[in-house]
Amino acid sequence: MLQTIINMFKIPDLKRKILFTSLFLILYRLGSFIPTPGVNTEALKAFFAQANEGGNTLFGLFDLFVGGNFERASVFALGIMPYITASIVIQLLGSIIPYFEKLRKEGAEGQKKINQITRYGTVFIGIFNAIGMAIFLQHTEGVVSMNPAVFTFTTVISMITGTMIILWIGEQITEHGIGNGVSLIIFAGIIARYPAGFLNMFGMIRSGNMGIITGLIILAIMIGVTAAVILVTEATRKINVQYPKRVIGRKTYGGQSTYIPLKVNTAGVIPIIFAQSVIMMPRTIATFFPESPFYDTILKMFSPGEFVYTVLYMGMIVFFAYFYTAIVMNPVEMAENMKKYGGFVHGTQPGKSTAKYINNILTRITLPGAIFFAIVAVIPEFMMKWTQIPFYFGGTGLIIIVGVALETLQQIESHLVMRHYDGFMKKGKLRGRSR
Repeated sequence: MLQTIINMFKIPDLKRKILFTSLFLILYRLGSFIPTPGVNTEALKAFFAQANEGGNTLFGLFDLFVGGNFERASVFALGIMPYITASIVIQLLGSIIPYFEKLRKEGAEGQKKINQITRYGTVFIGIFNAIGMAIFLQHTEGVVSMNPAVFTFTTVISMITGTMIILWIGEQITEHGIGNGVSLIIFAGIIARYPAGFLNMFGMIRSGNMGIITGLIILAIMIGVTAAVILVTEATRKINVQYPKRVIGRKTYGGQSTYIPLKVNTAGVIPIIFAQSVIMMPRTIATFFPESPFYDTILKMFSPGEFVYTVLYMGMIVFFAYFYTAIVMNPVEMAENMKKYGGFVHGTQPGKSTAKYINNILTRITLPGAIFFAIVAVIPEFMMKWTQIPFYFGGTGLIIIVGVALETLQQIESHLVMRHYDGFMKKGKLRGRSR
């Protein structure tokens, strides 16, 4: 492991990408501590401490995705969530509106237009969320002392600017760094909260509020769930494909047997992020109507741990797992490509039969993977009720951490192997030298 890390910095291109990514993630974390104008951060911190003690875990859950920025009411308080929500809407429209479907098929130029529309959608949704945030802060006692109209205006401008800066940082990391920029930003925000969570747990053990046995059980659950998440994330179903021999001139091509790896978790962490964005919308809308008779009902129904919230959250994770898998995996296209080069699956006719066969396998393997991640995502709700710890051990955060970490390690692995170095997945000595 140590040798592999040393090898990473022996490759100039990989070293530059890693340092670039690290620098921009540090800039993101530094920006997280710039407060929104007019907010009394001490009063807000006291409110969150009281809310967490009262079991209101929605604030902690949203704060998890924005890296603690919501609790500090920083200019990055909205995080990258408006962009995620806009992406969901655009992808949904791509399935029902011909114009977006056409853009998706236009290659790089069409993707450029989709990205531009998504940015406009990010601004619109961000304004909507920022207004809701401003109303929430104004209704929190002692947090805001400015004129309501002025505070709302400055909050919207500050937070929208913050969101667009985060989006720019994510795009720069994706283009010039290593890994997916948006995923790494969420990853960095979650990781930043873990040290405080562990210190909180050990503090409760030392103070006697939590027994040592309980702490060991929690640690064992964390290790077990982490191992299970890694196992399911890496699990694949291999479809054997045979290519016949072809004689071109005096040379013989093909004749080899290969396979198509279909992941149990093809969609990665996207279903979790999508579901989280959607499940927060009812409460966001409710903040616009604080005097409404349905205000308290909606806030209670869509709070983590409540039956309606849990069922909808798990259901949406399963739905988005199928939805995103259908977007990134096209069985018809895969079957046509195989047929084009003479490949076939044993016992299946090329073309439509092969596409149907692949689609059936995707349908079967996606369901258990989606259900597993849905269960893991709600585990912290029950753990928090049991331990009364205002920190998310595992669950949604763990799934995102594992998924993003494995994706980034695979990209680093490809750079190492390409330069004849052993990567993280293989043991052994240096096989060659970078050139």
